[in-house]
Amino acid sequence: MEEVRRTRKGIDYIAKVLKRKKTITTRAVFWKIPHTTHGDQISLKLGRYRRTDTGEEVDVGSPKSELTLEDDEFRELVEFLASHHEPLREGARKYLVIGDGLSDDQVEQVRALFGHPDRKQLVDFLLTNNLLPEDLLHALDYRRKADAVRQLEDMLDRNLVESNWQHFFEENDWIMGSDFVQMLGEREIDVDHIADFLVQAYDGFLDLIEIKRPGGTMRFWAEALDHGHHVPHSDLTKAITQAQRYIFEVEREANSIKTLERLGGVKAVKPRCTLIYGRSHDWTSEQTEAYRILNASQHSLSILTYDHVLDRARRMLAIGESDKLTAGDPDIPF
Repeated sequence: MEEVRRTRKGIDYIAKVLKRKKTITTRAVFWKIPHTTHGDQISLKLGRYRRTDTGEEVDVGSPKSELTLEDDEFRELVEFLASHHEPLREGARKYLVIGDGLSDDQVEQVRALFGHPDRKQLVDFLLTNNLLPEDLLHALDYRRKADAVRQLEDMLDRNLVESNWQHFFEENDWIMGSDFVQMLGEREIDVDHIADFLVQAYDGFLDLIEIKRPGGTMRFWAEALDHGHHVPHSDLTKAITQAQRYIFEVEREANSIKTLERLGGVKAVKPRCTLIYGRSHDWTSEQTEAYRILNASQHSLSILTYDHVLDRARRMLAIGESDKLTAGDPDIPF
């Protein structure tokens, strides 16, 4: 952790040893000199000092006013200027220099800072001291969400079981859309019915989310057309029936004081359910039209495919459909 020191006359400074030989030390010092009539001035002092038995003295060369830095001294100076000029100008008292790579000591400093056991106290400290400015907070949030989109893309390429998807949506509930404020800790509707997710909607009331794995043998559309039109596969019909049953059971429990207490006071008034089922990336225009008609015919139920969820997340982050994210490499838009 770098620290700005202050002289007895109130001048802030920070020093750096550029090179240390057997008897000669080359040192650079930044000075921040305050002025009452105009802005503070940053000065740079360079000097070579000869170590003696009593301390250090200026190593006077010829001519006295010239100091020629050797290559390694100059490289150290450039690094010093790049790391410390702006923090000193901005009035930082303590700061951590983060370059392309962190040293073991710097990593430990960052880990110690963010490893505070009291999360609320840590957040208050970071915000109060402006250690995480707004643009950095936005970048961190965008990076986290972009990584989730990349993970969703990767998961859709694999044949995962339903529990993997439950865990993913628990960790990335934002991807469900803005209709939901939060996922509730409870999943039980009653002793016989357990939903995938009970959620609090933006209006404060209880809704449900039911998911089915996108892979496996479950199908969205029936193989045969009905009077020339696409109709739901029996697998999808079963999932819709299950979701509608959950809606019915939630309404039956709506007036239960125990259920209300268990759900943290979130009331169930005309609950809706979102069913996430199947894929749609290879649909024809006729199937897309049939899906629109199917959704319009449902009461208190909305059906989304995993590709709908992915496309919506991409639009939220302004990521193009043709952009395949790679791990750790989101394009932060600022």
